Formats: sequence, C-alpha cells, structure tokens
Amino acid sequence: MPEQRQFPHHLIREIFEQPEGLRRTIEPRVALATGSVTLEDVRISEDELRAVQRINIVASGTSRHAGMAGQAMIQELAGVPVDVDYASEFEYRNPLIGKCELSIFITQSGETADTTGALREARQRGSRTIAISNVVGSTIAREADGVIYTHAGPEISIASTKAFTAQMACLFLFALHLGRLNRKLSQAAAQSYIREILALPGKTDTILSSASQVEALAELYYRVDDFMFLGRAVHYPVAMDGALKLKEISYIHAEGYPTGEAKHGPNALIDYRLPLVMIATHDPADAGSVLRYEKNVSNMEGFKKQGGTVIAIATEGDARIRSLADHTFFVPSAPELLSPILEIVPLQLFAYYVAAKRGLDVDRPRNLVKAVTKE
Repeated sequence: MPEQRQFPHHLIREIFEQPEGLRRTIEPRVALATGSVTLEDVRISEDELRAVQRINIVASGTSRHAGMAGQAMIQELAGVPVDVDYASEFEYRNPLIGKCELSIFITQSGETADTTGALREARQRGSRTIAISNVVGSTIAREADGVIYTHAGPEISIASTKAFTAQMACLFLFALHLGRLNRKLSQAAAQSYIREILALPGKTDTILSSASQVEALAELYYRVDDFMFLGRAVHYPVAMDGALKLKEISYIHAEGYPTGEAKHGPNALIDYRLPLVMIATHDPADAGSVLRYEKNVSNMEGFKKQGGTVIAIATEGDARIRSLADHTFFVPSAPELLSPILEIVPLQLFAYYVAAKRGLDVDRPRNLVKAVTKE
C-alpha cells in the first residue's frame, strides 16, 4: 500500500494511490444486488434525466480526455448522443444548447476559469448542469445543479493522475445510472458491469506491482525527443493523455492520434527514430473491440515494415501482440469501456520514470500550474 512505501515525488505516490482512490469513488455508490448506482449529489430529478435528449461534456486538458472516454460510455450504456468540447472554446462556438439537454463540466480543482465560464454560459442557455470535481465545495460544484465528486484524495503534483482515473470511473457510474433510468440496461447487465468496475482497484494494483518493468523501459527511451501515441475508439483518449503526461513533465514532444489517422499524414514521420506507443488491448466479448483489434494488428505490421519501433499496451496473455511489438506491457482484461482506466496507468508510470531519469522536477513542470484560474 502507498502508506507503507517511501516515494521520492508526489507524482509517483499519487499514481500508486489510484487503487484506493478508485475504491472510494466507486464502492459507496453501487449496489450489486439491485444493479443500481446512487449519485447522492446529483440534484436533478430522475424524470428530468430521463428526458435528456443530448449531453454536452466540457473540460480542458486531462479532464477533457476523461470526457472523451465518458462520451463512449454514455452513448453505449444510455443511448444518449454526447458532444465533447474544449472548455476554452465552448462559448466561442455559439453552443446551440438548451432545455432537454444536460451539460457535464469536469475539472479536478473545481476552479478552472474556462470550465467555470462554460458552465455559466450553459446555464444562461437553459441547460441543466453537473460538475465532476475532486474538491468539495469548489466554485464549479457550488454553481452546478448537481455534482459527482471524485474521491481520489488531494492531488499535489501538477500532472493529474489519480483524479483522471476517478473522473472516468464517475462518468462510467453516471452512464450506468442513466442507462438504468432509460431502460437501456437490464438489471443483469448492470450487475455485470458493477462487478467489473468493483474489480478495477485490484487490477490497478496488479499493474502497479509491475512498475519496475515500465522503469526498465524508460531507461531505454528517456533520451528520445519525439513519441507518437496511438489508440482507437475509447482508447484514443488514453493515447491523448499518455502523450500529454509525457510532454508536460518530461518536455518531450509527444502526439496522441487515432490509430487510423496515422495514414492521413503522420505515417510520413514513422521510422526508427520515432517510437510508437500503441493501445492494443481487446475485449473478446465485444464484436467492435475484436474488429478494432484486427485493424491494430494490421497497422502494427505496417509500422514495423516502415522501420517503426512499437511499444504496445496489450491485454494479459496476448502472444500475438507480443510477437509484433518491440516491447509489450500487459494489463488485466476488462470490458472495452472500462479498459481505459487500466491502460493509462503504465503510461503515467512511463512518463514519470522518463522525466525522473532526465533529472526534471516532475511535480512542478515549468510554466504550468495546478489550477488554471485565468483564461
């Protein structure tokens, strides 16, 4: 457990605190016997939630990546269309929102200026609002119609880690709740998902027990100056956040792309000097996941022919990916929609170990602050 270990930086301690943060965020809110989710501070009636015809998710940085994963979760489990916006751009696009819509605003601190401004814009246009925040009583939590608190605990390092995984857990719980209200999910299906989400803290512990493998990988790559992170569908936000973590604490140029978009330009960059980090997990029970997996295998074969170096995040026991990739880190199996919560953990570790080996201040990267209170 984190309290039994000594950590040289807040960031690595917070990465190791994620299993407990997930437990606190998930366990009090789910009832396996009934397949139900209780969101105690969402002060919006069930009738109003059933009437929601579209959802807008608005956030910045890592929180927006959580929102992108949440988009897939809500659309799949609740059958409600979801748009995702940058908070800093929201008010400038003349958002056409109003009644029968719900806007969700995600911010770790609850004080992010552009996210708070976007919430006020949405309220003026008649939208109901929910905040997802890690700070009780924060500005955005007070101003929204309801709030889902992440119980990740204080996050001191500027780079968000445990708040991010807790945000995705909150979005999944909301998607389950709305899916049950909309009768898109049966009780049995909800119970199955609850079993899986309750298993996430233990699976995260398993990943963290192999942190030394990620540190060894960082030893090989910490002098590299460019990376590309690739993922499809719900895994694309993981690629985005893996790239963001690396660039913000190690000052290495890194880009996150949808895997299929590599052929539309980025392929020109691929050679032995540009390591590719590919999210290549799969859920055999999900037909869409199997299809995406086969495309990933084909892409990986193509990248290798171009001389690319591939670092893969794969599902435990996947010999096929291991045979193709130069390096493979395995994560425990999970349903497609929950796998991002596991996949990001080795990428957080990789960013941390690379930055530490470069001798940088991993907790206080230059030019960055924890809460962006000025636009």
